[in-house]
Amino acid sequence: MRTSRNIYILAISAALGGCITKGENVNNESTLNTYPVLQLSLCDTVLHKNYVADIEAVRNVEIRARVNGFLNKIYVDEGQHVQQGQLLFSLNDEEYRSELAKAKAALSSAIAEAKGAQLEVDRVQLLVEKKVIAKSELEVAKARLAAGNARIDEARSSEANAATRLSYTVIRAPFDGYIDRIPSKSGSLIGEGELLTSVSDIKEVYAYFNVSETEYLQHSRANKGKEHPIVHLVLADGSDYPYTGKVETIESEFEETTGSIAFRARFPNPQYLLKHGASGKVQLSNAMSDAMLLPQKAVFEMQDKNYVFILDKSNQVKMKNFVPGARLANCYIVQSGLNAGDKVVYEGVRNLRDGMKINPAAITLDSIKAL
Repeated sequence: MRTSRNIYILAISAALGGCITKGENVNNESTLNTYPVLQLSLCDTVLHKNYVADIEAVRNVEIRARVNGFLNKIYVDEGQHVQQGQLLFSLNDEEYRSELAKAKAALSSAIAEAKGAQLEVDRVQLLVEKKVIAKSELEVAKARLAAGNARIDEARSSEANAATRLSYTVIRAPFDGYIDRIPSKSGSLIGEGELLTSVSDIKEVYAYFNVSETEYLQHSRANKGKEHPIVHLVLADGSDYPYTGKVETIESEFEETTGSIAFRARFPNPQYLLKHGASGKVQLSNAMSDAMLLPQKAVFEMQDKNYVFILDKSNQVKMKNFVPGARLANCYIVQSGLNAGDKVVYEGVRNLRDGMKINPAAITLDSIKAL
């Protein structure tokens, strides 16, 4: 009888023990921390990337003196808009006027000598026909006439050269544009080849920017058989330039030191806001299909590698390494290591450990972008 009573007490104790264990499990499940979880998927997107750009006028010409002389007068001011052919500078021209006068006198003398030689040829020709003198005398007279004509050509060339040098004392605008800095002042002695100013035609501007070889290949594949893409310009103060540009050309070779290649885009500049030598950032866009976007907030680094926490079917998290590609806003484009359908812990990853169990709260990529 005592034995049956002991067995009964043990059975009750075992039952109570089982109830306590079950209660503890329920409490553990209910106290799991909740973490937002994103399921990865493939989508089409547009990748925007900014490149530092150097802005240059479509035409920018240095105006240099082509002859020596004192700078007589400056007819324009720095920053002034000028028209093609407008007078910019004048140099002292007395020396060149004297050279021109001397050249004209030499030409007149050569012409007079040639006329005398022609008369001599005519006279000798008559005497030869009458057989008064030998025919060789005629040949000598004709040679003198040829030498006289050659001196005329030489004198005419000297006159044209003197006239050209005189014209160089007046400097005019080669096209419509804006005047740059004028380093010399009136009365300065100007040497041949010395810089007077620059003229920039900025109705349109070029933006040059360098692209890495990898990005160049991505761009070429994405735009194969298409026209060059439209690009946007971000100004130095961070504001958006109101007019879009277009990539016109790509250089034919990569720079050895940087491994990059230069692109050239053209932008309209109707308000003359952009100046030659300005800087900015060109935004180049590439369309991508079947891209997998991963929020940067879900990523953590360990020993120079990138990891995320993946959720399995039992709601346990596991560290997983992946290789990120390009960045898009606050997301990475996954290059390798993750698959569509993987569930990634979006926030609070620093509090997690491999194998921990969590309470997942599903979120979408659109809800993250809206934040």
